[in-house]
Amino acid sequence: MKSSGDNGDNRGDGATTMSIGALAARFGLATHVLRHWESMGLLHPGRDAAGRRRYTGTDLTRVATILVFKEAGLDLDTIRTLSTTAADRATRHEILRAEADEIRSRIAAAQTSLALIEGGLTCTHEDVTECPNYQRLIAERIGAPTAPSEEPPEGP
Repeated sequence: MKSSGDNGDNRGDGATTMSIGALAARFGLATHVLRHWESMGLLHPGRDAAGRRRYTGTDLTRVATILVFKEAGLDLDTIRTLSTTAADRATRHEILRAEADEIRSRIAAAQTSLALIEGGLTCTHEDVTECPNYQRLIAERIGAPTAPSEEPPEGP
């Protein structure tokens, strides 16, 4: 029998299994992360005769799927909902539409931030408060009307 730190063993039915340590190392995760995902119902590892978790190729795919969804910005509860067999297509699409809207909102905010920063890099004013673009942004933020400017727009 191999130790819990091994890369895997053969169950006798031709399928190779991995210990929690081996699976965690494969993805650069701490073992407590896999235990947490199990407690949330995201993973369902088998157990050996001694009660140790044994992960199969299906579990390997499942961990990769969870990581891909997390990288897309989904939280674990959403991933669990999307991963259950009870999540029909309409439910899945409703969840994904809401997530897509949130990502679009974050992208728009990031683009606005980038424009502000890039504008600051090209601004020729010594004092940023004299920059017409900065003044426009501040006026928009406080809801004040802005006077049309004869000068071409420049960075903050």
